[in-house]
Amino acid sequence: MSAARPGTYALLLRIDAAGEVAVGRRHRLRLEPGWAVYVGSAFGSGGAAARLAHHRRPVVRPHWHIDYLRNHATLRAIWINHDPSRHECLWATVLREDLGGAPPPFRFGAPDCRCAAHFHQFPERPTLAAFAAALYARCPAHAAVLEQAA
Repeated sequence: MSAARPGTYALLLRIDAAGEVAVGRRHRLRLEPGWAVYVGSAFGSGGAAARLAHHRRPVVRPHWHIDYLRNHATLRAIWINHDPSRHECLWATVLREDLGGAPPPFRFGAPDCRCAAHFHQFPERPTLAAFAAALYARCPAHAAVLEQAA
């Protein structure tokens, strides 16, 4: 298996303190202590491994919405799927509608689709078991989602 495989992933982030973060020039994101999950996909030449390496490094110059948040939250785990199909909108829907995640008031991480956001906050850490059950209820043929340490 190639390290450059594409995939859909979710970053599980711990937020320890309330605050507000500037996201780009136009948006502000209110943070509450608890958990946040950001869903993304990696279908470029470096695949998921390269994208996750980016998310694991300290942010020097923010590029994506999630980069603005990374200095205010701790990456604790990653959920990943190496299906060659894009599933980030489905994953975001499951987080919002089935697990009760709260999206921000702007389309965080979702500028190129119709989703409300690809970022959701939770008071408690969502579990992979609950996420997978809801995901497979919506899409029974969905490939396995695995959890990796941050």
